[in-house]
Amino acid sequence: MDSKIRVLVAKAGLDGHDRGAKVVAAALRDAGMEVIYTGLRQTPEMIVEAAIQEDVDAIGISILSGAHMTLFPKILNLMKEKQVNDILLFGGGIIPAEDLKKLKEFGVGELFTPGTSTQEIIKYLKEWAAKHPRN
Repeated sequence: MDSKIRVLVAKAGLDGHDRGAKVVAAALRDAGMEVIYTGLRQTPEMIVEAAIQEDVDAIGISILSGAHMTLFPKILNLMKEKQVNDILLFGGGIIPAEDLKKLKEFGVGELFTPGTSTQEIIKYLKEWAAKHPRN
């Protein structure tokens, strides 16, 4: 039984640019994944709650606002509080190299920067899902 990968794509914080998130969401959908797009200006609480309600495998956060060092750790902490440690948190946006390293150390999955092909994101999610099958 090959169940579809369910991915929540969200724009966290006050960032109003969602073109990249929509492109990624469409590519994941075209690759056969179920995608829930939350829209703009989501709080970390709204994102984690939506992920739980939608029973997703992964949360993809798009951040271009520079608030990545605040928003990703906040989302991770809420995920831990709600005991949803089996959900992958990954993301993308404009994130300096030193922050990429720190965020991965905190427990964020892969972080994709501008110019990354959607095929690379799809491959990453499929490989992650294969290593973390759902019960």
